[in-house]
Amino acid sequence: MKRRTFLMTTTASALATGAGAALAQAEPPIRIGMTVSSTGTFALAAQSGLRGVEIWVDDVNARGGIEIGGKKRKVELVKLDDRSDKTTVPKVYETLIKDEKVDLLFGPFGSTLTAAAVNATETAGKFMVIWSASADSIYAQGFKHIISATQIAGSLLGQPGVRAIHALGAKKIAFAYLDEPFPASLTQGAADLAKQLGMEITMNEKFAKGTKDFNILIQKARASGADAFYPTAYEGDQMTIARQLREANVNFKAVYLVYGSQPQFLQQAGKDADYILSQTLLHEKINWKVTHGLNRAQMMERYGKLFPNAQYAADFQTALAYGAGVVTEEVIKAAQSLEAAKLKEAALKLNDKIVTVTGEYQIDQTGKQFKNAFSIMQNLPGGGLEVVYPPQVATAKAVYPAPAFDQRK
Repeated sequence: MKRRTFLMTTTASALATGAGAALAQAEPPIRIGMTVSSTGTFALAAQSGLRGVEIWVDDVNARGGIEIGGKKRKVELVKLDDRSDKTTVPKVYETLIKDEKVDLLFGPFGSTLTAAAVNATETAGKFMVIWSASADSIYAQGFKHIISATQIAGSLLGQPGVRAIHALGAKKIAFAYLDEPFPASLTQGAADLAKQLGMEITMNEKFAKGTKDFNILIQKARASGADAFYPTAYEGDQMTIARQLREANVNFKAVYLVYGSQPQFLQQAGKDADYILSQTLLHEKINWKVTHGLNRAQMMERYGKLFPNAQYAADFQTALAYGAGVVTEEVIKAAQSLEAAKLKEAALKLNDKIVTVTGEYQIDQTGKQFKNAFSIMQNLPGGGLEVVYPPQVATAKAVYPAPAFDQRK
């Protein structure tokens, strides 16, 4: 890969909505490096997240930058392509650090790629802000200079869905998961909670990356007598699972797909998305009392202005990445430094003092995020997405059991 493949810099001049932002700056910019998947499994989510980071860059630069030592410095975002390839990621992060001379870094999308990046950033003594990786295994390795700014730990991420399914009355649940760190971690935490709640786990099986035919898993889940089916993978796989459930005419009282409320999922899955339970951090009916950064409505407005031709609307990946930028800004301001150790120290001191568009911020010494819990949605035919759990923010009562496919219009 040529070093400059997919290399772009985002500065005030590239994103500012006002007229003619000057390129010349009295103070050197804060250079932040990250990789983005232009192709492959993670491309959709990675590019959605990138737009969230770019909203933050646009906003912070429109305000003159981040003040360090009494002088404001604008942010320059340096991006390279990782092609959704974990073997490429370490080399690309080394390029960002050694050749592009970035001051700090954002992680790539997802646990698989982030796990590959973190060794490079730690070896170089650089601070890395994680916006999407939730696998607990990343935080269990003793890395000193990482924080998960907005993404809740994987062992906690899947639990709201189980709570919702249990509250609906399901007693038996079948799990299936893609054999990668994020789905495995999410499923482990979800299964642990299901046991604690007294639910019977009728199946808990992994499947390989590249699986296209899920019929064996679907039929096995049905044969297990499960009330609820909870398969975890990335978005493309979950679209396939939703379609194959309908094609096989296999009915469960509840089906839970993590990505089932994503705009692109709803657009491409069509009626296959009906009655699916899912989770999200971003919806017009979910509004946190933000203390730092733009609120949901403001972020969505900025998204529309900056990306009028985007194929898809902003989603929770956009919000996670935007919120991570907001946290990064507060960490830099608190540290008054770009040194990794000082940034990590400042990040810990900001616990419970920040609420972004995705919720409250709280990490432990490992950098693991404990808050930013998801709300549970259901796609109701004729009504669209509704919040069905937790009760405090619910906008509708979930349909349970879901109608059989042959009884749907």
